[in-house]
Amino acid sequence: MEMVNVRSVGARPAFRWFEGEKWLVLTAVLGFLLSAFCGIWTLVNGAEVAPGGNVQNAFSFNAAIGIFLLSTALIIPYSGLGRRGRAFYRYPYIVLALYSYFAETVQNFRGVNPRFVKDGSAFDKAVGNVFAFIALLLVVFYLFLAAQYFRRKVYAAHPELVTGIRYAMVAVMLSFAAGIWISVNQGRTVGLHGNIIWLHGLGFHALQAIPLVAWLSTRTSLSVWVRLRMIHLTGICYVLGLVFIGWQTLLGHTVLEWSTLTVAAGFCFLLSLAAGALMLRNADGLLRKMQ
Repeated sequence: MEMVNVRSVGARPAFRWFEGEKWLVLTAVLGFLLSAFCGIWTLVNGAEVAPGGNVQNAFSFNAAIGIFLLSTALIIPYSGLGRRGRAFYRYPYIVLALYSYFAETVQNFRGVNPRFVKDGSAFDKAVGNVFAFIALLLVVFYLFLAAQYFRRKVYAAHPELVTGIRYAMVAVMLSFAAGIWISVNQGRTVGLHGNIIWLHGLGFHALQAIPLVAWLSTRTSLSVWVRLRMIHLTGICYVLGLVFIGWQTLLGHTVLEWSTLTVAAGFCFLLSLAAGALMLRNADGLLRKMQ
């Protein structure tokens, strides 16, 4: 078990959100702008572009990448990486994200599905093949970043926050696995009603949910021991919820269908939400006392 330097009750660590990650943040903002453009276009002209494009897909994809990059930029200052290490991750990831924006947006406006090209030109096939390779590189570089949070010195600096980030990274890896599953499956549908996109999307949202609970715990007057237990509860339940959703999908059933697996997943997410609500309540109570 890792040793924690227990801070005095009520101590508040100084957080450095987004520090040094201006370019990653701007790349995320570009995703939001592209998403807004695609959304307006869809409202005015409709989503489908013959023969196989769908601007609504570009809308959701660009927004998702923007949120993902922004959430990542938020926590990078706590990775323990130095200037060179952060640059090694940051700049290649920006290039990979820019290509992803290009492939998803331009190709859908040209009437081509960038992931699964059917009867496309040589250019379309080349863009699709490179896009698949880019997706793998996104996973590889993120594995490099995720590994940093499992170092002892990184944990010792911010035990609560890093514990939450560790669980978020596990969830993100499940999302990446779901993305690879979609590619291998040549689509998001499994069996009659299974949809891999639920697992793919919910896993990435762990980047916002679990670190938020961890941060809220540091704003409470609870002991470090209690804070860490609540973060573990949040993370374990969130990851288990993803596992149950993945299992339900693998069986070819929708996550909206009543079953033992969906009930188990719902229960896990409710426990995770309850832990977050408890941290929020305690943080709010402490702020009122300080006023």
